[in-house]
Amino acid sequence: MTEGITTPGAGWRRADGPPAQKRQKRRRRRGGGRPGGEVAMVEEAEFTSYYGRPIIKPPVWKTPDVPLYLFLGGAAGSSSIMAALTDLTDRPALTRNARYVSGGAAIASVVFLIHDLGRPERFLHMLRVIKPTSPLSIGSYILAPFSAAAGATAAVELLGWFPRLKRFGGVVAALFGGPLATYTGVLFANTAVPSWHAAHKELPFVFGASGMAAGGGITMALSPIEEAGPSRKMAVAGAAIELAAMHRVETEFGIVSEPYHEGKAGRLLRAAKSCTAAGAALTVVAGRRRAGAVAAGALLAAGSLLTRFGVFEAGMASARDPKYTVVPQRERLAAREAGQQLAQNGHASTITR
Repeated sequence: MTEGITTPGAGWRRADGPPAQKRQKRRRRRGGGRPGGEVAMVEEAEFTSYYGRPIIKPPVWKTPDVPLYLFLGGAAGSSSIMAALTDLTDRPALTRNARYVSGGAAIASVVFLIHDLGRPERFLHMLRVIKPTSPLSIGSYILAPFSAAAGATAAVELLGWFPRLKRFGGVVAALFGGPLATYTGVLFANTAVPSWHAAHKELPFVFGASGMAAGGGITMALSPIEEAGPSRKMAVAGAAIELAAMHRVETEFGIVSEPYHEGKAGRLLRAAKSCTAAGAALTVVAGRRRAGAVAAGALLAAGSLLTRFGVFEAGMASARDPKYTVVPQRERLAAREAGQQLAQNGHASTITR
């Protein structure tokens, strides 16, 4: 009963790799890995986790509710901007379709958010107090007016009522569209989840650009070819920025970039990259033909959706594995200590002079 307490290493399990004793024996047989065959008197300390449990508590967000909310919000936000701009350039079909996409996606995103929260009144409770330092609080005050304006604009567009109200509602939705498409990236990065927090500068660009690719692709697929020029430009620009930003997320952050390559998240993101790149290329090559526009729009929307699922899964995987929390902490501590030592040596050399 007391083995886990009295026996060294019995109650603690390494977060990855073989047991400590086996690795230590191999290290001793190799001479400790030190120059000249020296054997370390004190063996290297490696991070552990009590019974392999996560060090941080993973978010309680549910799948597929949250990834779908992210995807729909991005598509709605970018489509609202598209609708407001094309309304000024005499593209009635594209404007109408963009309003439908924006309003429909906005309402659907609220439905998935409420389903994730469990009870509708919880969404209303989020609007009782505004906290400028909380991305979740600010996001609630972005989503509420956006979904109301976009939904109302789509409704009056469908019914043919109040043409002036359509334009006013479209402008209001467009003002909140950009923040809606990007705030979720800020929300993810503001958590303690290692693979999200490390990419705090890149994730808003990933989510915003992914929304542009989705909104541009969907409105391009639904609209007449002769009016869909703005959609094609938005789709290609969004895809290019998304691919560039995701490349940084996947390569620039050391060990916490690993979850973006491994397991379920890795498979989703590889598929997302393929769909997004193929959709952008097809838009350039065949976007001015109906079949090409539809195929490219479908690929871009699929790529955007897969990106949201992949980023979500990567973050959850990094929260469950203790090494993604401990290793970066130890690296930062070592760098801080090295910097302090360097400063002390510099100060000492100055005094000796």
